[in-house]
Amino acid sequence: MGYYIGIDGGGSKTTCEVGDEKSVLATATAGPSNVVRVGEARARESIHQAVRQACAAAGIAPGQIARGCIGAAGAARPEIVDILRRALGEVLTCPVEVTGDMQTALDAAFGEGPGIVVNAGTGSFAYGRDAQGKTVRAGGWGFAISDEGSAHWIGRAAIAMCFRVRDEGREPALLQGILSAWKLESVDELVRAANGSPAPDFAAVFPLLVSAQGRDVEIAREVLTSAGRELARLANSAIGRLFPRVEAQANAVPVAVAGSVFRHSKLVREVFYNEIRSRDARVTIEETIVEPVEGALWRARRQEAHRA
Repeated sequence: MGYYIGIDGGGSKTTCEVGDEKSVLATATAGPSNVVRVGEARARESIHQAVRQACAAAGIAPGQIARGCIGAAGAARPEIVDILRRALGEVLTCPVEVTGDMQTALDAAFGEGPGIVVNAGTGSFAYGRDAQGKTVRAGGWGFAISDEGSAHWIGRAAIAMCFRVRDEGREPALLQGILSAWKLESVDELVRAANGSPAPDFAAVFPLLVSAQGRDVEIAREVLTSAGRELARLANSAIGRLFPRVEAQANAVPVAVAGSVFRHSKLVREVFYNEIRSRDARVTIEETIVEPVEGALWRARRQEAHRA
C-alpha cells in the first residue's frame, strides 16, 4: 500500500494530510509557512512539525511516504521553490511537487474540471479553469497592494474604522480587544505597531469582528460586508475573463470558496453569495467549504498514478 502526503502552506497555519490511495489517514496543523511573511526558518519549522505530526498520527514514518505535494503562496518564484524543497527534503525522502496554493485550492474544489475557487484566508485570490484547461487569476498580489477581503485586509480595515470612530469622539471597545490580541499596552503603541515594518498580524483582528458585541457590531458589519463584496468582485473578474457571456451560452459557472474568512463569517458568505449571483445568474455555489490541503493530497496521488 502506498502512502501520500499533501501540505497546504499558509500565512497563518500549515496543514498536512497523510493518506493512502483512497482515504485520509491523519491530519496535522502547525504554524505558518508562508516564506515571504514569516521567513525561511519559521517556515521550515512549521513544515517539519506538520509532516512529523501527521505521519505519527497515521502510524507511519516519513520515509514510508511515496510522493507528496505542497501548495504554497509564492511558488511561482524559483527561490521560494528552492527553500520549500530543501525544507521538505530534510524530513521526507520521496519526490515532492511544489506548486501554488491557487492550484491546490482549485484541485480540491473541482479536480481536473472547470470552475472558480475564491480563497479568503490570511490572503485572498480568485482562480479558475475552463473546460479547455485555460486558467485565470484575480487578486492575490500581496497584502500591501491586494488580498481584498482577506483576514489581513479585514483586520487593517477594522483598525482604520476604529480610529475613524475615535476621531468622531467615540471610543470603540474593539480597540481594547486589538491591544490584547497584539499584546500592547496603549493606543499609541497600537498606532506605532500598525504603521510599522514589517507589518503586524492584522489577520489576528478578524476573530474579534466575528465575535463582536454591543457597539462594535456596527463596525464589524460594515467591514465584513465590504469584505464579502470585495471577494465577489474578485470572483466576477475571473468569471468574466474565463466564462464570457455568450448569447447562446446558458451553462452554469461553478464557484467554490475556501479559507478561514468564509468558514468563520456567515455574514461574509451571505454577502458574497448574494453579490456574485446578482452580477451573474449563471453562478452555482458549491455548498462545502474547500480544504486546499485535499487538493495537495489529490495531486500527490495523481503524480504517482501517472508515473505508474
